[in-house]
Amino acid sequence: MKVTIDGKVCTAKPGQFIMAVAAENGISIPNLCHHAALPGQACCRLCIVEVRESKDGGAGGTATPQGGGTVVVSCTYPVKEGLQVATQSERIRSLRRTVLALLKEEAPAAEGALKAYCDEYAVPDYGLHFNVDPAGKCILCGLCSKACEELGNCAIQTTMRGIDKVVAPPFNEPPEACIGCAACARVCPTGAIECVLDTAGQGTRKIWGKTFELARCVACGKPYATTEELAWLKAKLLDTDLNLQYCPTCRPKASIVS
Repeated sequence: MKVTIDGKVCTAKPGQFIMAVAAENGISIPNLCHHAALPGQACCRLCIVEVRESKDGGAGGTATPQGGGTVVVSCTYPVKEGLQVATQSERIRSLRRTVLALLKEEAPAAEGALKAYCDEYAVPDYGLHFNVDPAGKCILCGLCSKACEELGNCAIQTTMRGIDKVVAPPFNEPPEACIGCAACARVCPTGAIECVLDTAGQGTRKIWGKTFELARCVACGKPYATTEELAWLKAKLLDTDLNLQYCPTCRPKASIVS
């Protein structure tokens, strides 16, 4: 099927979402809670776009890059034949600016993607003075708990309700199920999860109040994964000893040699 995004005619497959089609065609849509391996969050609302649909399924409508359509969330909105999409209209940019301002108030100390988007959209400090922690970085996007859940560990989850809602391990104690893989920290868009590496000394990783020993690559000697993570990979994925002994950098070369 054919859809038009910012004036560019794109080919899409049934069941695809707008964001995926845009990405395939080199059109970037801002987002914070989306990850290719963890789709469907749709909670940050930063990826909003304007759409127009023709009633007969044809190209129809007069949507242009300037917008003028219905506002939808692009990461979960399925494409249809003849869909017209505007990702950077003034209306959308204004709405995104508001979304970013609210997220900035919720997580004043946020780093990473949120800070970069706030700079890009010139988000002012509205001084809403919400009752939040000035050192707060979490926007409750859910990516960290989703990543942990997908691994089958569920060491962290969203707890409490309303303004007290947080992401934390059970009873706020070092979680027994955590294997120190730091997948949660890697997908976090705001730097909210503290992960401390000590590669110069004993080779450890500290996260969620637990300290893990890092295994060293047999080729280069660099620490690259926790021993618990490697044990989990071998038990759950039946991974080979070759993959478990080499860091990602040395692994391809070791595979050829072997």
